[in-house]
Amino acid sequence: MKNIIKVTAGSLFISAMIACGGGSGIEIKKAKLEELKAKQSEIAAEIKALETEIASSGDSTNSGNEKRKMVAIAPLEASTFEKYIDVQGRVDGDENVALSAKVPASVIKIHVRAGDPVKKGQTLATLDGEIVKTQIKDLETNYKLVAEVFNKQKSLWEKGVGSEIQFLQAKTNKESLEQKLATLKENLDMYVISSPITGTVDEVNLKEGQMAAPGMPAIRVVNFAKLKVKADLAETYAPEVKSGNAVVIQFPDLNKEYRTNLHYSGRSIDQLNRTFKIEADLPSSPEYIPNMIAVVKVISYRNPNALVVPMSLVQESDGAKIVYVADKASKKAVKRTVTLGKVYNGKAEITSGLKAGDLIITAGYNDLNDQESIEF
Repeated sequence: MKNIIKVTAGSLFISAMIACGGGSGIEIKKAKLEELKAKQSEIAAEIKALETEIASSGDSTNSGNEKRKMVAIAPLEASTFEKYIDVQGRVDGDENVALSAKVPASVIKIHVRAGDPVKKGQTLATLDGEIVKTQIKDLETNYKLVAEVFNKQKSLWEKGVGSEIQFLQAKTNKESLEQKLATLKENLDMYVISSPITGTVDEVNLKEGQMAAPGMPAIRVVNFAKLKVKADLAETYAPEVKSGNAVVIQFPDLNKEYRTNLHYSGRSIDQLNRTFKIEADLPSSPEYIPNMIAVVKVISYRNPNALVVPMSLVQESDGAKIVYVADKASKKAVKRTVTLGKVYNGKAEITSGLKAGDLIITAGYNDLNDQESIEF
């Protein structure tokens, strides 16, 4: 009431000054400012009294002045959690043969091109073996004479004519030439490059007239019906990886992935790079090419009914891991202490502290306090 009297008196004073023409313009404005400040103080006092009265009554609803922090929430649902061991691998043929010449010689004829299908034993290239062929012809000529002498000597020996020594010498000469001929014909086979498998010619590194030599890459034949992915894993993963482990094979260049199982996991460690080999079969496809890069993701852990949250939502508080959830009824943030299981690729498995259906605060959780009012 006192304030009202003051305000009224102030108003009458200002009115009187205006009516009498007294006072300067600036004095009138100052008086008006004082009047407004008095009104403001009165209103603020009333607001404060009402807030105190509402708070003391236990009403937790927003009075219109309570500040709530805006957050985003998402319900927690059970999902499959997998932990992978990632390693770079390469495509290889189960039957992938790099052929080279068995003897040094020039190339006379190449019978195939890259992409040609071939059968086991098929001739792929012929090398210059004229020297061996000449030797074979000479021996065959001599063999005819030696064989004829032997046949006559044998006939006489059977009739009791001639000595045993003569017969044995003729027989020895014939058998010796037969063995030499067989050896030369085997040597002649060394002047031919043939396929040891049925497959497809993948590379031809020879040209006609070129000199071929043992150990020099000549022709590669791959059986594309039997492809696999090979990789080397660090020995630290040996206890986790066994034959039969599920594996995801990704092909970055093809934008494809394939799920299968390891058919082989080496049980010996390479002494140079401390790794062991793993292999997984691939289906036959013209898209898969030997030596193509593949990302091999070996599944070392899998939980089909896990509670998983992004690691970015997990905070530290007094040495414990915490996650904030929203209480829908009270619109309060609730701090939950959680236990982490496996962690992979920015995601964490929660083994305790949360349950399916909890409303996880996914945005606005920084600087939140337990039981702080929130809006979502």
